[in-house]
Amino acid sequence: MQTPFLKIGTRGSLLALAQAHEVRDRLVAAHGVAREDIEIIVIKTTGDRVQDRSLSEIGGKGLFTKEIEEALYDGSIDIAVHSMKDMPTELPPGMEIAALLPREDARDAFLSPKAKNLMGLDQGAVVGSSSLRRAAQIKRLRPDIKVVNFRGNVQTRLKKLESGIVDATLLAYAGLKRLSIEHEVTSLIEASDMLPAVAQGAIGIEIKSDDDNARSAIASLNDDQTEICVAAERAFLKVLDGSCQTPIAGYAEVKNATVMFSGMILKPDGSESFSASREGGVDDAAALGLDAGAELKERAGPDFLANL
Repeated sequence: MQTPFLKIGTRGSLLALAQAHEVRDRLVAAHGVAREDIEIIVIKTTGDRVQDRSLSEIGGKGLFTKEIEEALYDGSIDIAVHSMKDMPTELPPGMEIAALLPREDARDAFLSPKAKNLMGLDQGAVVGSSSLRRAAQIKRLRPDIKVVNFRGNVQTRLKKLESGIVDATLLAYAGLKRLSIEHEVTSLIEASDMLPAVAQGAIGIEIKSDDDNARSAIASLNDDQTEICVAAERAFLKVLDGSCQTPIAGYAEVKNATVMFSGMILKPDGSESFSASREGGVDDAAALGLDAGAELKERAGPDFLANL
């Protein structure tokens, strides 16, 4: 049997598979190999197995990457495809994100059969979300709304919404677009109204740092502008020691060679928040994120993050 050109490791949800297929299609185009020469290997993660508790309860972002990274370590796969918003800021030793695909629309989407947008929901409405960031920003805008934990893949959440368990939910627009179900969206929420998760809409490709073959194979897939924005956002997250237990939002854009970054930290109930913004050159992207994070850390004080 012929050895595959590359073995891609991914989670098994429809969205994760759509992202892996996008990477495969780009590799096929870049190298002129057949689709069947690139193998996609599904790996079940702890985050996929445990669906009855919130991510903050069971340990945070690494739950969606640990088993996939173990497969990278032992050579079962050559590259791993991740949603960058699921990636911890610290990767295991010997691992790195070596390429980022062009970023999809990073905005959050509002889905509801009962209102056109978040502000149009009835007093005391119930919104489903597994994201502490979304929950905190919802409560900041609408303290009367009840936010309930809403785990599961996109299709599961849509079924829960349809069955009337909640009045509305929020999902990443990028994921809905990649699944070709953007028609489910009631309205889009501008980043100025609700800051996205750090690296939302970005797909990263992880390799072992010493794997020169994998690095060479994916090098042409990297999108420079996405790399710049994600560098700023992840630097901001890193300085705040962000995890799934901390409501942190950050978003960067590049316009005319200028990076514009906005970041926010919130109390889980939305009662208090701090925000910062920075502008600078593309070479200073990470420094802008670090500086904004340091400002918020100082302004909020040690108790703000410690109590989350």
